[in-house]
This record gives sequence, structure tokens and C-alpha cells, in this order.
Amino acid sequence: MDLIPRLDLVIIDCPDALELAQFYSGLLGWPIEDGADQHFATLSPPGGGVSPDHPDGRATLAFQQIDDWIVPTWPGGEHPQQFHLDFSVGDIDAAEPQILALGARVHEHQPSEDGGFRVYLDPVGHPFCLIR
Repeated sequence: MDLIPRLDLVIIDCPDALELAQFYSGLLGWPIEDGADQHFATLSPPGGGVSPDHPDGRATLAFQQIDDWIVPTWPGGEHPQQFHLDFSVGDIDAAEPQILALGARVHEHQPSEDGGFRVYLDPVGHPFCLIR
């Protein structure tokens, strides 16, 4: 029996789980698992969630509806982000039109001086980054 915990699921709070799962499904190309609804939805990468880079771990995302959802603020503010996701791409400029078409927005605050990453907001306001 393995006693070392493995990351199994990252759950993101939101106002509508299915809507946000659809955004990230379009972004990543991962299917939404059967049984998803507005309350809870899960995405797993092709291959059942086992990452070829990390065969002992899962790279699964889930979304959970929260009735009193409050949009995170970043940087700082009354409701700061609790976490954010980084997505690696070969060319940020080339990838940007696709994520904007899915419903993301470019964040007004861009702290990267060398252009190594760009900050976006998903449709409900979670910050995430595209990184080179």
C-alpha cells in the first residue's frame, strides 16, 4: 500500500459548474465526463487522467457550484485569488485568439516584463496564465 498521497482532483468553485467546465474543455480539448451538471462537472485528459509526464498522478479538473460565489480580485483586493492555473503554450500570441473566443479576457494587470507569461480571466473571473 502506497502511503504517499497523490494529487487526484483540483476542484474550482464557480457559479455554474457545467458552464465553466465547457470553457476549460474548449481550452484544453479535454472531454467533460458523463454525469456533469450545473452543480458539479469533471474534466480528465485523454488516457483516463494519467499524465505521461507524471504517470503516478492525475491531472484532473473539476468544477463545483457555489451559491454565494464572489468573483476573485487580483492583484489584491477584498477577495483575492486563492490559486491560479498556468497553461504552457509554444506561442502566447498565437494561442490568445482561441482562448478569447472561448470567453476568456485579457487581465488589465500584466506583471511579466519579458513577456514570458500573460494573465487572463476565465468567464467567471478566475485568473489563469499562458506561459512560454
